Amino acid sequence: MTIQSKNLTREEADAFGREIDALRQEVVADLGQRDIEHIRQIIRTANRSEAAGRLLLHFGLGPVSFVLGTSALGLSKILENMEIGHNIMHGQYDWTRDPALDSQRYEWDIVCTGDDWRHSHNYEHHTFTNILGKDRDIGYAFLRVAPEQPWKPVHLTQPVVATLLALFFQWGVGGHDLRVDELFARKQTPAQFAERARPFVTKASWQLFKDYGLFPALALANAPRVALGNLLANGTRNLWTYAVIFCGHFPEGVRVYTEAETEDESRGQWYVRQLNGSANIEGSHWLHVLTGHLSHQIEHHMFPDIPAARYPEMAPRVREICTRYGQAYNTGSFRRQLGSVVGRIARLSLPGPKRAQAPTRAAPGESAARLTYRAAA
Repeated sequence: MTIQSKNLTREEADAFGREIDALRQEVVADLGQRDIEHIRQIIRTANRSEAAGRLLLHFGLGPVSFVLGTSALGLSKILENMEIGHNIMHGQYDWTRDPALDSQRYEWDIVCTGDDWRHSHNYEHHTFTNILGKDRDIGYAFLRVAPEQPWKPVHLTQPVVATLLALFFQWGVGGHDLRVDELFARKQTPAQFAERARPFVTKASWQLFKDYGLFPALALANAPRVALGNLLANGTRNLWTYAVIFCGHFPEGVRVYTEAETEDESRGQWYVRQLNGSANIEGSHWLHVLTGHLSHQIEHHMFPDIPAARYPEMAPRVREICTRYGQAYNTGSFRRQLGSVVGRIARLSLPGPKRAQAPTRAAPGESAARLTYRAAA
């Protein structure tokens, strides 16, 4: 049995928002040493993993040390990108006043500049989440991931394009705020584009030199081995971050909004939009850490500046509030959510359908794994 998510009145949405706000304030009041110890432990783990990986690649001789070195380096890059960089730059640790955890100073280990990401992600995506025409993260301006997006012949290629994006995901993220589509549409001049691209080119050049010039050169005869190890580590990080982010934003049941629907939106209605525009991934403690706790994308969209390690303890409370207000809470296994994303990208590469899929929530006592979706009436 499934129950369709209830359409809330403004008054109901505001009451919903007040309960979510109360939960937020409860957690903010409890922030302290354990949150600092968590992020510092993750930073130490990432640093040690990088050191181990580079030593194994630089001085190792056989395939075993190569696999171990590449894996350790890949783990370091995943932790730095997801649990450290992403969360610090959201301002989750600004309250500590630690310069190393300052959201405006942190620069992460990918080709995307921190400033570009803070604008395109922190501001645009988290303010205008899933609003067509305002949130450029919906399909990243070239993928059709919702039936409300008009179909174009170029979308026939999107299964291939999505695969290439997964393999080179840091470059997709890095180039996102350059707005290349606006250059082709003559909404920005070549001079404006060049000015916008200058920081990205500088950052990307350094990343390429570091991974494929400096570190291989330091390895002398092992240079090809180090360059290949860095390439595979970066590729592993790209595939993982792509999968996590797409599972949190584009599986079945996640909906988009028009600008008209969000006019004069209250805080409570904003919370409802964050809920409807997100999906969670179920798994172990280490899965949550490796995803930067974006396995709790619903909670992240509701509380982007709360330390993400708090999301697992907040999630049952959020889900209970959603149940009382008749709201769908989209969650499932990694395999289920990723399969849903792949199917959606393939299906929407073809013309139609014109109507969205409305989420339904599990009936009381029903397993989250059985959460399903049905066509809007």
